[in-house]
Amino acid sequence: MREPREPREPHSAGRSRRVRRGIRRWIAAAAGALALTAGLVAVGPPAAAAGLTQVTGFGTNPGNLAMYSYVPDALPSGAPLVVALHGCTQSASDYYTHSGWPKLADRLGFAVVFPQTNGANNANSCFNWFEPGDSRRGSGEALSIRQMVDKAVTQYGSDTRRVYVTGLSAGGGMTANLLAAYPDVFAGGSIASGLPAHCAGSVTAAYTCMYSPPDRTPAQWGDLVRAAAPAGTASWPRVAVWQGSADTTVRPANATELRDQWTNVWGVEQTPSRTLSLTGGTTLSVYDDASGRPAVEVYSVSGMAHGLAVDPGSGAEQCGSTGTYYLDTICSGYHTARFWGLDGGGGDPGTLPAPTGLTVTGTTGTTVALRWNAVAGADSYQVFRGGTKVAGTASTAHTDTGLATGTAYRYTVTAVDSTGRAGAASAAVTATTTGFTPTCHTASTYDHTVAGRAYASGGRAYAQGSDQYLGLWNTFTVQTLKQTSPGYYVITGC
Repeated sequence: MREPREPREPHSAGRSRRVRRGIRRWIAAAAGALALTAGLVAVGPPAAAAGLTQVTGFGTNPGNLAMYSYVPDALPSGAPLVVALHGCTQSASDYYTHSGWPKLADRLGFAVVFPQTNGANNANSCFNWFEPGDSRRGSGEALSIRQMVDKAVTQYGSDTRRVYVTGLSAGGGMTANLLAAYPDVFAGGSIASGLPAHCAGSVTAAYTCMYSPPDRTPAQWGDLVRAAAPAGTASWPRVAVWQGSADTTVRPANATELRDQWTNVWGVEQTPSRTLSLTGGTTLSVYDDASGRPAVEVYSVSGMAHGLAVDPGSGAEQCGSTGTYYLDTICSGYHTARFWGLDGGGGDPGTLPAPTGLTVTGTTGTTVALRWNAVAGADSYQVFRGGTKVAGTASTAHTDTGLATGTAYRYTVTAVDSTGRAGAASAAVTATTTGFTPTCHTASTYDHTVAGRAYASGGRAYAQGSDQYLGLWNTFTVQTLKQTSPGYYVITGC
């Protein structure tokens, strides 16, 4: 977190100008020192890293943001979507490189959108979480991010019921505001070293929130969320809060206020339902909803300064790489994804390890057979297809039925103890059913040729595979072709 953008309201009196300049110099000097002590000299280039793709044409973009995305190969339609917001002085490329979300997307099967702000919006490339015009529903940067979600849903076929948002520092502050403004869009959020929703409405208030957040009651904090949400909202996102105990940029008191805010929104007490010790000196406090499912989780990382918790390595629970504001402690992305249920679990971390050896032992046109190794202490197992539970079994094998032919499916398995709590999810495997699902395509002869469903020879067009004559290739005569096998099309009236 560095210097927020200056306020927009004018000051005409000489004394007011001097006061404003003094405040500005104070904030700039403190923010500059914070960046320098972290070893940061200049903002990194916004160029996309390998695998990161810029997406244009995602709406009116009133917040003047850029949209980047990462989509794993062969990601099926209906997969979840995660929106990941960088911190001040960072970029989408920087967050893509260090945060660990691409590895988790590959392993668990979801798309990631990386919004990016710029120096024209904010001198330190911060998301303007403290500007009412940028953080409320239907305007500014918040609306631009909402439009990115719409674009991703259309382009990647993402499941609108499983859209999540996470962010670091200023990105964390914007995440809290997005969860308040769009509870109908985001099923969950994760706020890393961030601020309560609508803690600030000006640059000076932002600085106060960072260092000494207002000590409001849970109801007062909750009212700020309810006032920002659409009238009549009854369903709220599940919220994870990540905070380092040694953070001197965004003080740990913010995590307490965030807990108070979101537990109040959910209507649950501020006393945790249980507390667990995790790796990296991390203490997890879980706050269950009325059904016993985690609604709010607070992760306190002992001794961690300002930044995002990562844990470089190849293990299933490891992710990310170290860098400025990326601190080697624990993979926050893994635990956040688990809390959201992206690993196929229920979000409540049980103690059983992930099953190993998950293997596809056979496929037919409508079935996939799976097998895995037994887990000591497991009472049963849960099988997930594309993140949705499809079976529970006491066996270490399962056959999934009723599937479409020629279709790829992604599976994970969790072990369940005698109390019903699921442990960590296995590594995912992908299975493709045999056969082919016919599809029909109605288009002009020209469009069929351009799309590869037909080919041109001597100015004439012929259907790929069957070689049936369609007419002149560059005409706009409409024909319907049916694909009956890979690369084979026939003229039909389907």
